[in-house]
Amino acid sequence: TKESLTEEFFHSLPAIYEKINQDVTAMYEGDPAAKSRSEVIRTYPGFYAISAYRIAHQLHQMGVQGIPRIITEHAHSKTGIDIHPASIIGQHFCIDHGTGIVIGETAVIGNHVKIYQGVTLGALSVSKLDAEKKRHPTIEDHVVVYAGATILGGETIIGHHSIVGGNVWITRSIPPYSKIYYQSKMYDGSTEETDVVIFRSDNR
Repeated sequence: TKESLTEEFFHSLPAIYEKINQDVTAMYEGDPAAKSRSEVIRTYPGFYAISAYRIAHQLHQMGVQGIPRIITEHAHSKTGIDIHPASIIGQHFCIDHGTGIVIGETAVIGNHVKIYQGVTLGALSVSKLDAEKKRHPTIEDHVVVYAGATILGGETIIGHHSIVGGNVWITRSIPPYSKIYYQSKMYDGSTEETDVVIFRSDNR
């Protein structure tokens, strides 16, 4: 009944509040530019998006139709951060900057994960036949994913304590403690030489 759903939702609010507080801590500690927890709460789009997700996810878990997606799409329109309410996100989640982040329906994110702007956790297949399958990747605990990285596929697992560098494209699993970087060729017009350059993202 509506009354029982309402009661269940209100009983879940203290746990949601605790998770959101942990997210605030993650963003405050994870961004040197953050001057206070209050600044994170009042101004950070990542906080807005993850808070909306936390509420929407609870409603989705309860079987509420429509409203969870409305909540996350409203946050999407305000922040440019697209988090599906069915995705599973652990504790102490940090979104830095955030614009252009996409987290798909069956994505699973562990604890103490940090994601920068432009990251896509997406699917390799858009077929309706795969709608009930796990289509989006799993990000294990203590992973940092830098700006512009694209990680695709339901069988793709990013092992814990890994660093995924900016602009990389990943469609297969990587083991724990990995560091994945983008490699590019740069042409120097004055010398007509071409060098292979590895763009590193070692700084945590």
